[in-house]
This record gives sequence, C-alpha cells and structure tokens, in this order.
Amino acid sequence: MKILLWLSFFSLLLLSCNTSPKTEGRIYAEVNGVTLTLEEAKANIPLSDFRQDSVQAYQRYKNKWVENQLILQEVARLKLLNSDEVIRKVERAKEEMLILSFQEAILSSLKDDVQVSTEEARNYYQSNKDKFLLDENYIRFRHIIAPTLADAENAKQDLLRGRDWQQVANEYSMEPDLVIKNSARFWPQSTALSEFETLNRYLRLIGVMEISLIENINGQYHFVQLLEERAVGEHPDLEWLLEQIKEWLSLEKKRIAYNTYVKNLYLAAEANNEIQTYNVLPEHFNSELTSDSLNSN
Repeated sequence: MKILLWLSFFSLLLLSCNTSPKTEGRIYAEVNGVTLTLEEAKANIPLSDFRQDSVQAYQRYKNKWVENQLILQEVARLKLLNSDEVIRKVERAKEEMLILSFQEAILSSLKDDVQVSTEEARNYYQSNKDKFLLDENYIRFRHIIAPTLADAENAKQDLLRGRDWQQVANEYSMEPDLVIKNSARFWPQSTALSEFETLNRYLRLIGVMEISLIENINGQYHFVQLLEERAVGEHPDLEWLLEQIKEWLSLEKKRIAYNTYVKNLYLAAEANNEIQTYNVLPEHFNSELTSDSLNSN
C-alpha cells in the first residue's frame, strides 16, 4: 500500500514538473497559473468513463486535477521536496515506476511471440479437467420480448408446436438478434435475466422445454423457455472456457519468458563481473541465515 501511495505521489510530481502555464489548447481549468486543457483531460480519462457519462467524466477529472494541483503547490510551499526522507521515497517510487514500465515493455514485445493455439488449450483442458467443475447450476434458455400480448401468445404457441426458434424470434421478438445470440450460451442460474426478477424465478421453477407464463414488464410481454441444465459439480463445455484458457496460458508463457529474460540479465552481468556482494552482516545474522536455509531445505 505504501508503494502505491508513493507511486501516486511521484506521478503527481511528474505532472507538476511537466505542466506549463503556456499550454496550447482550450483551457479547462487553471490553478495559480498552471493550466489544464480540455484535450489533456480527454487524453487521461478512461474510455469506460466516457461511455457511462462523458460530462460527469470531465467534471470528475477536472475536480481531481484541481485538488492535485493545490496539493502540489502546498508541497512546494512547505518545501517537502527538500526533505531527505521525501527525496529517498520519491527515488524509490521512481525505481518502482521504471521497473513496472520495464515489465510492461517486455511483456508487450512478447505479444506476437507468445501464441496459444486452440489445440493447446483443448489439451490443457483435458489434462486438467478436474480443475474445471461448475460451482452452481448453469442453464440455457430462450427469452421472447414481444410488443403486444397477441404476439407473445402467438410466439408461445409456435414454439409449443415445434416451429423453428429463429423464425419465431425474428417474427415476434423486439430484439431478435440479441435473444437468438443469448439462447446459444449457458448462464449461471442465479444471474440469468436477473434484471427481471419474475423471469429469473420462472427459470428456477420450470422444467426442461417448458415455457413460463407471459409477463407484462414495463409494457412489453416476456416469457422464457428452459432448454438445458448443467448441475453443480458437472464439467462445463470446453467452448465456455476456451478463450479464458488461451488467455491464461498466454499470460503464463509471458511470465516464464519475462523471468527468463531477467535471469539472463543476471547471468550476463555475473559473467562480466558486474555484480559484487559483500558479507557485512553481523556474525549472529549469518548464523540465523544459515540455520533458516538448512531448515527450509
């Protein structure tokens, strides 16, 4: 936690050093001559925040920026940067930052070299199948969202008569592409259609291939049909996990490659006599270290 706090503090210091009153762009905020442009704010706001509410995202970033500038200017007034303790902590934070940047750079360079094939992921799943067991019931179902009660009733009757699901969805459902796509995958029973409490309850009660009652929810007509169930303790289909396994194996390969890279740095430095260590610990420390080493072995 302390490292994270000092990394944040060091980031603020960098921001302070790199911010100039003469910044090109539309000025969005200013604190004692230090300016923030709208373009700078946009470049530093996560895309996910923009998608939720761009106006609020700008406002939050501006408020935080003003707060940070006030803190940095107070740091300068109190001459905290002249403190030996602060200087040491900033240097440590800088080293941590550089190491993290180094890790990111190496892992990024390995992106094209580290590939995980579908066959490799399948083999891993088969070899470690007992590690992949469902921790709750999973279900696959159909969900119709019809604009009128008549459409919902017609859709229900067509499904009971065995009419093709895609044809029924395209003819009667308000969001055919979405419901067809969702019906092809399994969902945790506890969260399936959790935004519709009544429909979620039906999915827990009806049997396979049964269809629920039609419900009027906010002026739209819904019903569900249960297609398949997978119980707790069963093995999930590989297709559910394939992308996750590939991602995990890719990360593991990158971790091994990174550790190998660092180890090679050490071996090269050792071969060139660039590393020197000195036995300067008190004698009783050496005894404790030897004892601990023997115990661990």
